[in-house]
Amino acid sequence: MKILVTGADGFIGSHLTEALVRQGHDVRAMVLYNSFNSWGWLDEAETEVKRSLDVFAGDVRDPHGVREAVRGREAVLHLAALIAIPFSYHSPATYVDTNVTGTLNVLQAARDLGVTRMVHTSTSEVYGTARFVPITEQHPLQGQSPYSATKIGADQMAEAFWRSFQTPVTTLRPFNTFGPRQSARAVIPTIITQLLAGGRRIKLGATSPTRDFNFVADTVRAFIAAMTAPGIEGEVINAASNFEISIGDTARAIAAAIGCELEIETDEQRLRPDNSEVERLWGDNAKAARLLGWSPAYGGGEGFGRALAETVEWFRDPRNLGRYKADRYNI
Repeated sequence: MKILVTGADGFIGSHLTEALVRQGHDVRAMVLYNSFNSWGWLDEAETEVKRSLDVFAGDVRDPHGVREAVRGREAVLHLAALIAIPFSYHSPATYVDTNVTGTLNVLQAARDLGVTRMVHTSTSEVYGTARFVPITEQHPLQGQSPYSATKIGADQMAEAFWRSFQTPVTTLRPFNTFGPRQSARAVIPTIITQLLAGGRRIKLGATSPTRDFNFVADTVRAFIAAMTAPGIEGEVINAASNFEISIGDTARAIAAAIGCELEIETDEQRLRPDNSEVERLWGDNAKAARLLGWSPAYGGGEGFGRALAETVEWFRDPRNLGRYKADRYNI
């Protein structure tokens, strides 16, 4: 297929782009324009992958550029977004521009240019603290941070384009993806980098909230399944491991994988505001199994352990660890 991936320079986007190229697809990778001509994580891709890519530098906030990127593509996998929750408290307007208006630009181009399938990326954060578990796609949406509010807005825009114009969009809702290349804004890289840098008293925010972590390879498989599965236009589909673990227990599991002891120190600046912290996430993946034929290869406690081991191994490489500022709080 002729595919456009927005956000191809990011964590999940780069893994997805590489997987699509290896499957033989014609991939246009939309990366954020910058004066360094950096392709983000795609700069680290194998030479044959980079040679196969049609790289388009632009910005999803620009409707003209988005239209040019979409032109001639059969499928669009829309991953470009601002995702750091702490930064959304600081600069919420930028999240509206990128996550809501950017998604509108992609939807409008997909509609006008006759794209046959668009996969829009949501997030489990749109559910807020679970009112029931496991969380199905019918769970109420709760904007507990400016980030999650903008993702709810983007999700609703995707639904509106399906209902109003029959734009063939499917919304994939991944739960807490982690793995190699993830930013230290996320909790698992934060823990790993602090420990591998020699720290044994690590700084975290709240440790009691639970998360449903997905290994990035599983999330990539879910995107590819959502791109090709028949009859799923207009659907919202969770990509969840159906496994729940607290942040504190996650830290202890990482320390065990590294082979070290740890103490956890609460860092006040890492705590979310009252009523903003998402206390519990545990996703139901039955709909993904039914409509996509997808289930996590790294599911459950055993799969989580294997995924952590692979992630730690990637971070152990000094070339990778050296990219991270383990002594600083990344918002």
